[in-house]
Amino acid sequence: MITDLFSAVFDNATIGIILSNSRGKMLSVSQFAQKMFGYTEAEMVGQTIELLVPDSLVNLHKGLRESFNAHPEVRPMGHGRDLHVKRKDGSLFPAEVSLSYFYQDQELYIVAYIIDTTYKLEAERALIAQKNRIEQLNAELEQKVADRTNALMVTLHQLEVSKDELSKALTTERELGELKSRFVSMASHEFRTPLSAIMTSADLLNKYTTTEQQDKRNRHIQRIKASVNHLNDILEEFLSVGKLEEGKIEASYSLFNLYELVSTVVTDMQGMLKPGQTIQIKRDCTGKVWLDPSLVRKMLVNLLSNAVKYSRENQSIRVNLQCRDDSVRISVQDEGIGMSEDDQKHLFERFYRAKNATTIQGTGLGLHIVAQYLALLNGTIDFQSHLNHGTTVTLSFRHENDPAH
Repeated sequence: MITDLFSAVFDNATIGIILSNSRGKMLSVSQFAQKMFGYTEAEMVGQTIELLVPDSLVNLHKGLRESFNAHPEVRPMGHGRDLHVKRKDGSLFPAEVSLSYFYQDQELYIVAYIIDTTYKLEAERALIAQKNRIEQLNAELEQKVADRTNALMVTLHQLEVSKDELSKALTTERELGELKSRFVSMASHEFRTPLSAIMTSADLLNKYTTTEQQDKRNRHIQRIKASVNHLNDILEEFLSVGKLEEGKIEASYSLFNLYELVSTVVTDMQGMLKPGQTIQIKRDCTGKVWLDPSLVRKMLVNLLSNAVKYSRENQSIRVNLQCRDDSVRISVQDEGIGMSEDDQKHLFERFYRAKNATTIQGTGLGLHIVAQYLALLNGTIDFQSHLNHGTTVTLSFRHENDPAH
């Protein structure tokens, strides 16, 4: 019974097992080992173990075998150095070999356990390549941030020069100082948070070097990507403000289906929603509208991002569309933290953050940009908000430029 169990274990092992005597003659070879080396059992049994050793190492291996016979001990081989074995067709593959031994009738027998490490080495190389790529991305990001920061510092310097020219107007000077203060505070906070996340995740990636830690590596890689995207969004807002103030953005009108555009935006933003949040669309708009779809999309993305950001989990956000012969209205309503009447006086100022939103990520540029885009389309905005009772923002446009009217 025990012999049968031993044979079953030997035959069904998922690693190569070879039993040989002290002279290196193979006495028994597991089925997995036969498959691994490409021989039949008859071709291996009776041959010396050097059959499986690369030609250039045969003599060395004979010496090592004699040394082992003189002082047998259970020991692993192949760890920490390259070890290759030879198939029947002469090709070599990397392997880990562990040795054990036993005596029977005063005769020494050696058992070799062999594992093909080809896939393991390939995985390790892939992980190293991935680590190098992440380090490269991190270096590139740091360079981009440095370049952008330098550009921002140049802008700050220009603001300082302008401050001297505007010193005659005390009110204007005070506004400029407040603007700079808010900008520095916002920039330092908004850049520091994602950069800290990137550095922390990059450091932790170096510690997760084994295959079973892939989930942890993926989590930190996603954290790095999210932080990079956040930095990119901040820089894009800075660029948008610059282009608007330089008059480099113009409205480009065309006919398009407003409901389809809004539905696409809502679908794209599903990944931003907090647990339990939903965005519902109510439409009273069936035909096409004559507006700039790109600007409308950017405004809608900004308003919905604010609604998601300033709403809590399990709260609903509603988008209402209304089209008439001479007008279009887009309304975004949330149940979030709202804004005080005092803060609403500064609603469209650059870099302004409401007092109850200072702990939430944001640049204070969103509604300023929306107002600028709205001006390009000759539209109007209505803002209704109450602390802890949500906000409703309504954009209104007329069809006065529609060639059909």
